[in-house]
Amino acid sequence: MFSWLGTDDRRKKDPEVFQTVSEGLKKLYKTKLLPLEEGYKFHEFHSPALEDADFDNKPMVLLVGQYSTGKTSFIRYLLEQDFPGMRIGPEPTTDSFIAVMHGDTEGVVPGNALVVDPKKPFRKLNAFGNAFLNRFVCAQLPNPVLESISVIDTPGILSGEKQRISRGYDFAAVLEWFAERVDRIILLFDAHKLDISDEFSEVIKALKNHEDKIRVVLNKADQIETQQLMRVYGALMWSLGKIVNTPEVIRVYIGSFWSHPLLIPDNRKLFEAEEQDLFKDIQSLPRNAALRKLNDLIKRARLAKVHAYIISALKKEMPSVFGKENKKKELIGSLGDIYKRIEREHQISPGDFPNLKKMQDQLNSQDLNKFQPLKPKLLEAVDDMLAHDIAGLMVLVRQEENQRPNPVVKGGAFDGTLDGPFGHGYGEGAGEGIDEAEWVVARDKPAYDEIFYTLSPVNAKVTGANAKREMVKSKLPNTVLGKIWKLADIDKDGMLDDEEFALANHLIKVKLEGHELPAELPAHLVPPSKRKLAENDTRAETDQKRIRGGTGWYLISSGGKFISNRLFSDKHVRQQ
Repeated sequence: MFSWLGTDDRRKKDPEVFQTVSEGLKKLYKTKLLPLEEGYKFHEFHSPALEDADFDNKPMVLLVGQYSTGKTSFIRYLLEQDFPGMRIGPEPTTDSFIAVMHGDTEGVVPGNALVVDPKKPFRKLNAFGNAFLNRFVCAQLPNPVLESISVIDTPGILSGEKQRISRGYDFAAVLEWFAERVDRIILLFDAHKLDISDEFSEVIKALKNHEDKIRVVLNKADQIETQQLMRVYGALMWSLGKIVNTPEVIRVYIGSFWSHPLLIPDNRKLFEAEEQDLFKDIQSLPRNAALRKLNDLIKRARLAKVHAYIISALKKEMPSVFGKENKKKELIGSLGDIYKRIEREHQISPGDFPNLKKMQDQLNSQDLNKFQPLKPKLLEAVDDMLAHDIAGLMVLVRQEENQRPNPVVKGGAFDGTLDGPFGHGYGEGAGEGIDEAEWVVARDKPAYDEIFYTLSPVNAKVTGANAKREMVKSKLPNTVLGKIWKLADIDKDGMLDDEEFALANHLIKVKLEGHELPAELPAHLVPPSKRKLAENDTRAETDQKRIRGGTGWYLISSGGKFISNRLFSDKHVRQQ
């Protein structure tokens, strides 16, 4: 009797099982979050409803910056080819939003046709009207970079009221729409003009709540001297600090992202390191795309819940017959107090509430009597999604991440420095001497030998204690010296001969010069007399034990050498 109650209770507690993250996100949104959004007019106040393409699309990178900061050149640098509709010049040239995406053939799709394509995530942009759609195109071309990501080029940001009005559409609102859906926002600055115009300031403020997606690029840095570059970097951080109100410092990448020769090559190594860091960040986007979409859905659900509380609170206060207009004005004016009351009643963080002034402006055009009262079942569905279903999807996210190759963005500039002598750090630090026939450590070995023979070697080896007394003179931490010891003690006997001691000192020098230590000793650093031993150890590591359950035959190996086949119990194997 009443068995259906237990079944319903189990259905609430057990999360649904999905095959892919994208499928799970789409179903959760349509069945649990969308009804709440529709019930309380969420789409009229905040963001249009999501569609399947929003969950299926490739990661997108949004480029934002004032005119002539190199946005279009940056895209061309990544792709290593021109794209349809591309225009580059010293003055404002890109006057349109250009979505650069993968296609089998080169071509341009105009905005009005683009927003009716169900396979593209741009259908909801038709709300911004023809003034915007006439300035929105999709450039398609077969490029390996675009197989993994898409890039959105934007018009150069101008200054002055006149230019903002002449656009004919709400530029900041369009950027905010894109910011909600892209995976990375790159703000580009020209090293020669750091002034943040009034429109640029407005745009950056529109990107609020998406600070985790923002990266800053100080472009054209090869055109100024090192001393000036330090001052420009400081000025940029100071300017950004006044606009982006976050306790964390925004990551700024310094470089010159085009294929022309460097005008001032003094900071070449810095630019190479910064470029590699930025490329790694972009290459991580496909791997983390599912997690980003999951995170955005959670943020949207939290905002939708707060919005429902606000709408239902306003509905509850409205009179049914007389004095509606006066009460509406009173409620809008005291919206801040309503926020505080909801915050206390439902234990909601102040950061989850929408912008007060913007909400007040939107409420002025609404009929508060048509709002819906609070419906607990809609809220319970969203709470159930956040409490149970999301946890199940998180496991699936990790599984999909592990199945992806790393890095996944290939082609264009991403392949230019992967292999060969022009890869980042090639021939430097631990890579020094990689192409030389002679052992690179041999250059300084006579000096290291002098120290070695002062440490009282026994049987041509120094003990760990004696070696430690010399190695700590480098003032490197014990954790670093311990790693150097493991790399240098090739025969793992707890002592160092003259070659191993020289290798340890070489690695200390590498670290003191600011380079990272390798995880494993590169082949070119192995002392000539130890190379055969190192090859045997490598072969031994690939010889893995294969143990079956129950009782059976087990291959017992030591150092890669076969010993015997013996019959063991599971317990005996565990003890071994």
